[in-house]
Amino acid sequence: MRQWLAALALTALACGGGGQSAQQAQTPATPASGQAAEAAAPATGTVHEVKMEVTNSGDRYDPDPLTIKVGDTVKWINYSGGPHNVAFYPDSIPSGSADALNADMPNRMASLSGPLVTDSLGVFQVTFASVPPGTYKYYCIPHEAMGMKGTLIVQP
Repeated sequence: MRQWLAALALTALACGGGGQSAQQAQTPATPASGQAAEAAAPATGTVHEVKMEVTNSGDRYDPDPLTIKVGDTVKWINYSGGPHNVAFYPDSIPSGSADALNADMPNRMASLSGPLVTDSLGVFQVTFASVPPGTYKYYCIPHEAMGMKGTLIVQP
C-alpha cells in the first residue's frame, strides 16, 4: 500500500509542474522584440490583501468592495478553489485608464487580465501607481459564471 501511495504522489508531482509559483505570478512579462517596455510606477502607499476563495456561500474576493488610494498595492492571494485571476472589465473602468492599468499589471495573460494563480497561497500583485481615480470592476475568468466579481475604488 505504501508503494502505491508513493507512486501516486510521484505521479502527481510530475504532472503538477504547470502551475506558477507566487514569485512567477508577480514577475512582469518580457515584451516581444520590437515593443517598448512599459515600466510600472513604483509603490508609494499601503499594501492591501484580497483573498480569492471558494466558500460555502460561493466564489468571491474578500474584501469586496475595496477602497484604496493611488500608489497603493493590492495583493490578491489564492486561498482556495483556484486557479483564480483578476481581469478588469474594459467597459467598467474609468475612461482612458486601460493603458495605465495594463502598465501597472505584471505578467498579463491579455489586456487587463492578470495570470492564473494556481498555487495555494500564490499571489498576484498590482501597484495602482499610474491609474486615474475611479471605480474598477473586475472578475475571475474561470469563476465569473459562479459570481466571482469584485469592485476596486481608487481614490486620489
